[in-house]
Amino acid sequence: MAILPIYLDGTEPLRKKAKPVKELDLNTIALIKDMFDTMHAADGIGLAANQVGVLKRIIVVDISGLEETKDIKPFALINPEVIKESGKCAMEEGCLSIPSVRAEVVRPERITVKYRDTNFKEQQLIAEGILARVILHEIDHLNGVLFTDYVPKSKLKEYKDTLEKIKSGEIETRYPVVTNQKVVL
Repeated sequence: MAILPIYLDGTEPLRKKAKPVKELDLNTIALIKDMFDTMHAADGIGLAANQVGVLKRIIVVDISGLEETKDIKPFALINPEVIKESGKCAMEEGCLSIPSVRAEVVRPERITVKYRDTNFKEQQLIAEGILARVILHEIDHLNGVLFTDYVPKSKLKEYKDTLEKIKSGEIETRYPVVTNQKVVL
């Protein structure tokens, strides 16, 4: 198992659409384990394969560290697809690929998502609250969308210097990253 560098805003994989996983093989299982290790090392609660430079439709989620969701075990979603959504809720979000930037985003409050699990069996999950938000945030990554795409430009102006540091590779993080300039371990 390995901790992979996380690609930051401005790098190509974050704006690419990930491809569906056709079959589960040992490399994909190893990638999922590495994604969990990477997410935990960075103190994240969700991670998409794009964020580690792999264009596969895989996300991992672990919200067990939050008091209100401590009973939800960490899990991976392969080829996730939202098939139903309802309600709306505004909540502050952040992202491991855009460190030090947080902003309010409106998302559906409740979703139904179909996906394949780590045995490649099709599953369906009804999620609400923070779980729905994390899944939607990570699925956005798989589609080349960042949470900042939903934030008004006037709000993003507050983070102008930080966003420039991220794109130029000058931002400091506690985890290894890839910027459009270099790899920082």
